[in-house]
Amino acid sequence: MPEAHVAHWDDVAAAARGLGEIGADWRDLGTAAGTVRVGLRRFGIEPGKRPTPAHDHGAEEEIFYVLAGSGVTWVNGVTYEIRAGDGIVHLPRAGAHTVVAGPDGLDVLAFGQRLDAELCHLPRAGVMWAGPAWVPDAVAGGHPFKQEWEKAGPLPIPDAPSPRPSFVVSLAELPEQVLERPGRSIRRRDIGRAAGSQATGLKHIALAPGSRSYPRHCHSSEEELFVVLEGDGTVVIGDRESPVRPGSLIARPAGSGEAHAFRAGANGLSMLAYGTREPHDICFYPDSNKLFFRGLDVICRVEPVGYWDGED
Repeated sequence: MPEAHVAHWDDVAAAARGLGEIGADWRDLGTAAGTVRVGLRRFGIEPGKRPTPAHDHGAEEEIFYVLAGSGVTWVNGVTYEIRAGDGIVHLPRAGAHTVVAGPDGLDVLAFGQRLDAELCHLPRAGVMWAGPAWVPDAVAGGHPFKQEWEKAGPLPIPDAPSPRPSFVVSLAELPEQVLERPGRSIRRRDIGRAAGSQATGLKHIALAPGSRSYPRHCHSSEEELFVVLEGDGTVVIGDRESPVRPGSLIARPAGSGEAHAFRAGANGLSMLAYGTREPHDICFYPDSNKLFFRGLDVICRVEPVGYWDGED
């Protein structure tokens, strides 16, 4: 039986979205892995098409990662070139955005938050996603994707892309942080911070063959989601171990009390690590009995005791 919170993107059914310039397969990877407060979709976008209308979130931050192909990200009528290995950060209330595939199509991961009070505006259609429904009621005018196409028509695309902004970065050009310790050889690049993310983060982590990851830990408030890109290895969650390979999805909801860690196989292991940034988060390391108060940048050691210890 598959381990809870471990899935594979090959096992996630695709939902086709096609209308006018929208043409893409959507895969809900986050739900498949069992995420709670974060989400992840994979868009397989047809050449010259886009996966969504241009939209602007009122509260949620998004981070895109391009797996393959090339195209442009469209933001407030301006376009910027994107290609495999690029990370793109869209802050809330920063303007309407979408991505448009080039002649070879685009394969994109879209990471984002799930906030209860989220409002998402489709300015060209004049509608808004408010919690569980569209406003005005989408039934009256048809699905908002259809409304945008009928009301606004084709998305205006400039003749040439503009120079890259700070919120689009190339993984290959980011500085690499190197950690070498007994049993550990880790390379890390911080995509999210480089592209200006604030509420969430995205890192690329590469483990050498046989290397362990960072120590086993679990978070009280921060949720993490891992996507394996290359290599092989195992993930330990609590006292259970599962094999991972390219396309493996590992969700670690906050407050589970089950620590996790990775170990690379003979081919090494590289993955994307996405997570929320919570200033009140406490991270517990069970192998060393340490607590990390992340908002205070304080680490201390504790002595675990039973609930009734010293009470009777």
